[in-house]
Amino acid sequence: MSKIRTLYVCSACGSQSSQWFGKCNDCGTYGTLEEQPIPNTSSSSSRSAKKNNPSSIGPKASLPISEISELGEARFSSGYAELDRVLGGGVVPGSLVLIGGDPGIGKSTLLLQTANQLAQKLSRILYVSGEESARQIKLRASRLGIGLDQASQSDIDNHLYILPETDLDTILYELEHLRPQAAVIDSIQTVHLASLSSASGSVAQVRECTSSLMQTAKRDNITLFIVGHVTKEGAIAGPKVLEHLVDTVLYFEGDRYASHRLLRSVKNRFGGTHEIGIFEMVQQGLQEVSNPSELFLGNRDEATPGTATVVACEGTRPILVELQSLVSHTSYPSPRRSTTGLDYNRLQQILAVLEKRIGIALSKFDVYVSSAGGITVEEPAADLGIAMSIVASSRDCVMDPRTVFIGEVGLGGQVRSVPQLELRLKEAAKLGFTRAIVPKEQSLCEGIGLEIIAVGKLTEAISHSNARKSSVS
Repeated sequence: MSKIRTLYVCSACGSQSSQWFGKCNDCGTYGTLEEQPIPNTSSSSSRSAKKNNPSSIGPKASLPISEISELGEARFSSGYAELDRVLGGGVVPGSLVLIGGDPGIGKSTLLLQTANQLAQKLSRILYVSGEESARQIKLRASRLGIGLDQASQSDIDNHLYILPETDLDTILYELEHLRPQAAVIDSIQTVHLASLSSASGSVAQVRECTSSLMQTAKRDNITLFIVGHVTKEGAIAGPKVLEHLVDTVLYFEGDRYASHRLLRSVKNRFGGTHEIGIFEMVQQGLQEVSNPSELFLGNRDEATPGTATVVACEGTRPILVELQSLVSHTSYPSPRRSTTGLDYNRLQQILAVLEKRIGIALSKFDVYVSSAGGITVEEPAADLGIAMSIVASSRDCVMDPRTVFIGEVGLGGQVRSVPQLELRLKEAAKLGFTRAIVPKEQSLCEGIGLEIIAVGKLTEAISHSNARKSSVS
């Protein structure tokens, strides 16, 4: 057996070196050189011989696009409507789905519950775990209520197979012989290819293992759910090529000390990106949130100064979010500005517009702005709600709790149009809101059931907010 030749590739810039150095010679980063095998070039000589042979001219494996039949196999449901939404309408057979998230956020819980749901409809589901033993997985499944009723779930248990293994060759052997319709790999950083001398989780190991799993999944039409660890910066650990190899990349987000979790799509070859699914962590595991807007809305019956409601859109899903602001005198030369769940630079811009265009002096006040429930709202459509909550807090006023604010605030104090206005207004009407302050330049929607007030300037929005002085000291 010939010796495997290797080279060293920088995981930061991709430069190659025949020897290992503590620092990359190109980008100057320390500790980023990873050992990788050099592919065999024996096949290149045969390709050159075929190229020089005139009789081999013509298509061998390619087909005209008109002769290729469309995909006849429809998507199938994962058992969770929130996951199906993020995937673009369901699971595509033979696709690779990469799910990343912080430790303890619930990635393994989500996929174990999904595997249980799939086992109720499909004949063979394989759950591969490199981090837990079979007994530990069984204990976690019992805690989640999977397989407790033997009388009713005996067939389900026979359809769900558990494989505690880290060796790639063993996993591929099981996939080829079991031929499951779907499989879970938890996690890709624990899978190890014996022919590589580098440690599990290294750039070379992650890339080669994912590539081998992809080839098997595409050939045998197996849907793969792959768990990926994340770095301290929040990116999926391993080479960037890992995200290019898979079909869908999902991020499982949220504060593990809070109850709700957000499943966000950042790449999807079979659907739209920036869709979100919302789950809640309960004692029996993850549970879908049917009405996410109620999760991020406070008590509208209790009047609170500095509160405004906006309608944010995550993909095609409108979510009503309550924004809270606190404006107070500062005892320091430089006032403090703080945001939770909002873009800090957008807050600085809105504060400058309020001071310049509206005449509200905020240079001697601390300003704190947050979104209820911890959801992140980054789109400009929330600008009007942020501005109105700051104005109400600075004047100690309470705005109508049944009013929503939708619009982007320009540097000149204008209220600019936002996308998907009709979708946002319908969601607000469904949850019992009665008034909506929206941009004037946008076409208004009829028959929604809301009193729609169109404004062109921020001063007009303040005058129509129906703010009243707070009686709370």
